[in-house]
Amino acid sequence: MLRQSACGFGAVAVSALLARQQALAGAATARHHKATATSVIFLYMDGGVSQVDSFDPKPRLDQDAGKNPRDLFKVDSTQFNNVGNVLPSPWKFKPYGQSGIPVSDLFPHIGGMVDELAIVRSMTSEFPEHTNANYFLHTGSGLQGRPSMGAWTTYGLGSENDELPGFIVLNGGLIPPGGLDNFTNGFLPATYQGSVFKPNTVGLANVKPLEQSAAVQRAKLALARRLDEGFAGELANGAGSPDALESAIANQELAFRMQSAVPDLLDLSAETLRTKRAYGCEAEYPQTRIFATECLLARRMVERGVRFVELTCPSGNGDRWDQHANLRDGHRKNALTVDQPIAALIGDLKDRGLLDSTLLVWTGEFGRTPFAQGTDGRDHNPQAFSMWMAGGGVKGGTVTGATDDYGYRVVEKKFVIHDLHATILYLLGLDHTQLTYRFSGRDMRLTDVYGNPMREVIA
Repeated sequence: MLRQSACGFGAVAVSALLARQQALAGAATARHHKATATSVIFLYMDGGVSQVDSFDPKPRLDQDAGKNPRDLFKVDSTQFNNVGNVLPSPWKFKPYGQSGIPVSDLFPHIGGMVDELAIVRSMTSEFPEHTNANYFLHTGSGLQGRPSMGAWTTYGLGSENDELPGFIVLNGGLIPPGGLDNFTNGFLPATYQGSVFKPNTVGLANVKPLEQSAAVQRAKLALARRLDEGFAGELANGAGSPDALESAIANQELAFRMQSAVPDLLDLSAETLRTKRAYGCEAEYPQTRIFATECLLARRMVERGVRFVELTCPSGNGDRWDQHANLRDGHRKNALTVDQPIAALIGDLKDRGLLDSTLLVWTGEFGRTPFAQGTDGRDHNPQAFSMWMAGGGVKGGTVTGATDDYGYRVVEKKFVIHDLHATILYLLGLDHTQLTYRFSGRDMRLTDVYGNPMREVIA
């Protein structure tokens, strides 16, 4: 069992504490079974993409367009309870690839990569509101303060690069509802919290040393280390738990190493013009350029051994994928932002031989209603939504699960977020029931007491 006690260590030498923390920060732990993925890129579609406008075509919506949905099926309460008529998709679907899977005209570039995708049309959430649904998606709990899946991943496997964080969030816009707690380490040591980078040449604050010479900076770091070690010795002799201090020491050391590694990571000058254009780094739409940079940096990060990379959507139109009105314009702009960069990322990883070892996960926190909110929007729908995975040992060119004729409720192979988390960990070689951490008197885990790997999507 991979488990780290949160209790005090008693009389333990300072050197042993530091060695242990270095191991936590940089050395991968043995997996439970053979892994097919070594890293994860989580493409987070903040706000909730409409499943019936993306990967779950429903001709019945055209047939019953304009009808009162309550005359056709049971309508549950929605976030705003402004229930309009049945709203067909403004976009057409057409089959792509050898698999012939239909994809909306919103995503022509991703459609071209459909043979790499394992599409799940039957994901569900327990929460109809963004903040709690975001916590649930990221941490397995609708409550604030639990460790995110990125933190759990690095806790279980460590990092393959001791000069970069194991868990990085690329954020080109606003932090999603729920804030930084979506990326928190929770009760895990602070070594595992997500580090938020901006997709630009700076990346994060204070990455450039302020000291006039490297010698001065090393002297300051050495002084801080000696002070921390002295305090750690007191804690180790029974004064309390050294976990937080150990993490602080490790993070200070990592921050020092990042000052040389991060500028090189963020320097895209070595990338060819062809590669940048493929991603959309020079696209006309500014939000495409931002997300293209995120995707290109994500590839560079997994090349360098970063374990878990999350990408958030730029907030160009102010409402993410959350179109309570003006569905056509909002979803069009968001798709224009992410479609080309994501397809290029898949193709680039494949060309470089990295797709087999990199798991891509594309999802929002919930779906949308098949009927209008008002006249031209869609309300939140946690009862059914579509997501997909690619690379990393999944079965490409497949569709799993089904919704009813309107895309409102799951009718076949219902999955929950715990199943998604169990699947991600399984592909990384981890048994979600064995990846635990002792906290508050019990062995905690990402999936709580729920979840099973989605065998249908595993190659």
